[in-house]
Amino acid sequence: MEAGSDFDLLAASLRADATDVRAFLEALAAKLEASFPEHVRVDRGGFLGGKRVRKVEVDLGDNRYEVVEDGGRVSTRRRTVVRGIALKNEELGLPDWIDALSRQLVDEAERSGRGRDALERLLG
Repeated sequence: MEAGSDFDLLAASLRADATDVRAFLEALAAKLEASFPEHVRVDRGGFLGGKRVRKVEVDLGDNRYEVVEDGGRVSTRRRTVVRGIALKNEELGLPDWIDALSRQLVDEAERSGRGRDALERLLG
């Protein structure tokens, strides 16, 4: 598959669940944990021991992509992090965040066979 079609498929896959915040976060966390576990951190919590996804962080290169749920709303940002220090913090709309994350995941997949396998699991 070409990188452009990989990007389109991945972005569409992530957008498919974005209309329902809870479903989106649960699906995003599950897909990313299964496909890129070494790059993903998921925070879960909730009232009385609920295990709902509250925050997903994805570290790729110098970028950290974060999506946070708060009261049924999501906020998304991309941070440039170098040696543990955040140098730049950009608030992004959800569609732009999905596009940026998808593009960087495809780039990561193109760098290695392991990344390619991870992308195929994510799209599968």
